Amino acid sequence: MASSAARRATATHESFLRHRRWFWLKAAGLVVVLTGLGYALIPVGEGPYGATWPGYVLGSAGAGLIVWLTLLGVRKRAMTPGRWSLKGWVSAHVWLGLALVVVATLHSGLRLGWNVASLAWALMLLVVGTGIYGVIAYATLPGMFARATARQTRAEMSDGLRVIDRQVREAAQPLDAAAAQAVSTALTTDIFAAGLWRRLAGHDPRCATQAAIAALRGHNPAAPGIAQVIGLLVKRTALLDQVRQTMRQRALFEVWLRVHVPATVALIAALIAHIISAFYYW
Repeated sequence: MASSAARRATATHESFLRHRRWFWLKAAGLVVVLTGLGYALIPVGEGPYGATWPGYVLGSAGAGLIVWLTLLGVRKRAMTPGRWSLKGWVSAHVWLGLALVVVATLHSGLRLGWNVASLAWALMLLVVGTGIYGVIAYATLPGMFARATARQTRAEMSDGLRVIDRQVREAAQPLDAAAAQAVSTALTTDIFAAGLWRRLAGHDPRCATQAAIAALRGHNPAAPGIAQVIGLLVKRTALLDQVRQTMRQRALFEVWLRVHVPATVALIAALIAHIISAFYYW
């Protein structure tokens, strides 16, 4: 029982890429080898590669892989342990997705042009490429996406800002009109209204809070409330930096989904069109 428990503990902490001692990497390697053998069986001089019987075999295999790979989103809703655990499914998704590049490319016989088949091939590369981006993010930045969604919700971040904003307003009561205006501008600027590119940058070179700090430091440091307000605004800047980093992490995930998912849908549409046209002209 002890050894069984140890194996379960090891599997729990094992990377999805190394699932079951690289089982799916080995399976993907076998697919690539078999595909290469199929390519070697191409009858010489029989025209476009896809129209040969090895071409139809590899094309069917590639289409089956594409459909199966798109089922990961459905599979994520069913949490099951064991051989077909979600970790195992993700591992298969990654490695077989890479093998798909070889299968689809050899199916085309590198005969590409301005047609729906080449469009499907290009979309497949885009989907696999964005998938690689997602894998690198998960593998090299452990817990990044988990922290981005679990560390703080938008409501919690807003509550933290409201608390310190209330303290700043109370401390800013003795300030003169110009200083009070700089503080008011800083407090009324909505950090959550930043666009996608600003969120991806993770910083704001035109931060109103930092501008307010610079403006207040230009005033008489002995004026009532100046030192206290500057100290609070410095704390607010630190909180804003934390919020921006969380927003940046979420934006990285958002960019991936904005490209990967629509590209997958477009790939399925192009694949269907390719299959219909292939059988129509068969």
